[in-house]
Amino acid sequence: MSFYGVTDLWTYVLGAFGIILLPGPNSLYVLSVATARGVKAGYQGAFGVFLGDTILLLLTAMGAASLLRSNPALFVLVKYLGAAYLSWVGVNLIWSAWQKWRNKATEAATAVQAPINMQHPFKKALVISLLNPKAILFLLSFFVQFIDPTYETPAVPFLILSSIIMVFSALYLSALIFLGARMAQAFRARKRLSASLSSSVGGLFLWFGTKLATASLN
Repeated sequence: MSFYGVTDLWTYVLGAFGIILLPGPNSLYVLSVATARGVKAGYQGAFGVFLGDTILLLLTAMGAASLLRSNPALFVLVKYLGAAYLSWVGVNLIWSAWQKWRNKATEAATAVQAPINMQHPFKKALVISLLNPKAILFLLSFFVQFIDPTYETPAVPFLILSSIIMVFSALYLSALIFLGARMAQAFRARKRLSASLSSSVGGLFLWFGTKLATASLN
């Protein structure tokens, strides 16, 4: 028995909730932006993530994963572009942290300037969301399990499943944004702690890039 073409709805809800809670470059970037620049900039990053996720969902519905599977060279190109961008974001975060750590005399000047990768949070978050071909494959393999192939209007269950995961994403990113804004108050008085966190986040982005570069279609 299906709910408007969705099979086993509550299993999907639990699975989607668990997926959203898994750490990834999207949520980590939004948290970093909120910590560095506040709630408004955090939501700018979150809207970039929402748009990127929406595009990925639409591409998944249109069979983007099948296209990548049938064109290994295209998959390799896209995944290396994604890996390079994530690594670039990581390097910028580490460099910014290193400058803050070393240049104690210029802290007052640099404190009011956002790192280069934080200056346009909407655009940066959008690119981070899109340059992840593994996400398209994952979405397809996850969604297809819960869509009744005999349902006469496939768009209906797809919209239901997409709406659920987008709502979870909005709630989770909102929580991270307000958490980051609260953390910012402590970091303003502890510059070295802020630099240490920034470098740690940069290291994680380098790890995300490496993981993506070694991803396979299997």
